[in-house]
Amino acid sequence: MANTGFISTTIPYVNARPHLGHALEFVETDAYARFMRTQLDDVFFLTGSDENSLKNVLAAESAGISTADLVARNVVAFQDLLARLGCVPDHFVRTSVDPLHLEGATEIWRRMAAAGDIYTRAYEGLYCVGCEQFYEPDELVDGHCPEHLTEPERVREENYFFRLSRYQEDLLKSLESGELTVHPETRRNEVLAFVRAGLQDISVSRSAQRAHGWGIPVPGDDSQVMYVWIDALTNYTNALGWTRDDPRYQRFWAGADRRTHVMGKGVIRFHAVYWPAMLLSAGLPLPTDLVVHGYITAGGRKLGKSLGNAVDPVALIDRYGARAVRYALLATFAPFGDGDVTEERIVAAYNTDLANGLGNLVSRVTSMIGRYRGGVVPSGATDSGLGEPVATAIRDVETAMTAFDHRTAIQHLNTLVGRCNAYVDDNAPWHLAKRPEDAERLDTCLLQTAAAVRALGVLLRPFLPDAATEILAALGQPADRRLTAGGWLDGMAGTRVDKPAAIFPRIDAPAT
Repeated sequence: MANTGFISTTIPYVNARPHLGHALEFVETDAYARFMRTQLDDVFFLTGSDENSLKNVLAAESAGISTADLVARNVVAFQDLLARLGCVPDHFVRTSVDPLHLEGATEIWRRMAAAGDIYTRAYEGLYCVGCEQFYEPDELVDGHCPEHLTEPERVREENYFFRLSRYQEDLLKSLESGELTVHPETRRNEVLAFVRAGLQDISVSRSAQRAHGWGIPVPGDDSQVMYVWIDALTNYTNALGWTRDDPRYQRFWAGADRRTHVMGKGVIRFHAVYWPAMLLSAGLPLPTDLVVHGYITAGGRKLGKSLGNAVDPVALIDRYGARAVRYALLATFAPFGDGDVTEERIVAAYNTDLANGLGNLVSRVTSMIGRYRGGVVPSGATDSGLGEPVATAIRDVETAMTAFDHRTAIQHLNTLVGRCNAYVDDNAPWHLAKRPEDAERLDTCLLQTAAAVRALGVLLRPFLPDAATEILAALGQPADRRLTAGGWLDGMAGTRVDKPAAIFPRIDAPAT
């Protein structure tokens, strides 16, 4: 069987344009997908838009247009952001119109009903439209939603319910055994504590009247639509065409080695408890890894459209460039915690690590090979100068990315940049070139540094794929070059090198 993997983002509501938090999850997942492709034969990267929500309905009414028109208009902004950030999903699912999703959501509901896990009862509770979630009173903060800081409305209606309580022991077994792994460990413990405390059945539908007629109808009951979270959670398998026996489903879900999902901490209950229980009820395989990131904050508060502090990532890209924004998100943001990503940090990270660091190294090495060896990488002795640092970087970057720690991985990459620059300074090729008796040592220095820069280009691919391609092209290497610690020098000698235009030109700091 092929060695394959699947990875997905959560699908954001499209009641407004994307904010920087969406950009974070997009680039994190794209980087993980690109890294996974270096470890597996093939990987399917899925993202999309969550369109069947009451938030979208209310936003459309406020704008004076139909909900269908609103989501069709706003989804373009999310697709554009993905493209501008260099994120390349294999599929973008739209939950209000994608036929595979509509079929799959309906079929999973039917399977849950056939398993005896769907029933009706009256319900009254405190509902936050922003979260599209009911809250218990003790979950509120001073009577307000902990996410949106708004006062939930009291809702009473008769809905369909899912027997979540039936799957408490099965979920515990999966979580405790590692069949379903939640990253980091603190989030795994949080989920375990929630499940061990006892699971209550959950409402899985809304009246079509309260949903304003928007949503996927409950099979056999047009007076109800599926609760937005329930239909949305099914998209990850639906997009692969499981109801149509699509080969993609067998290759990337049922038969995949890794089934990974990336999410923000605010939706962990839905993805680590509700979704796996639904899959168990429907007889579908569970994900293997759930990766939970923190929030980008402003002054310690989560960014959000409803909170009025959303940061427009497109404006940042226009101001500083996509490379700077993507790099800052991956290099400065702790993968599992909260943190501010300010314009000052974007500029500082880019200029320090890329313009002054990696970019300067690429320029130095290609210039020296052009000046001293006519643009052709010479053969040289295999000294111990950069072999160990390159091998260490390859190992450490792989270890960090396997643990979904993009920031630490980039730190290891930058450590190798520092080692390479120190190696150049210690050997001083500009002095060696003046002494014929040092020709062999100069050749060795140029070979080693060229191969090390090639290694950096390969290691950079998950984080800045277009810049990595430019670095490899400057060294006469293909964009899909593979890398091993033992063969890091292979095929480097005799390669023609061209000094590239500035790959990372400096950018100006924001005006104060």
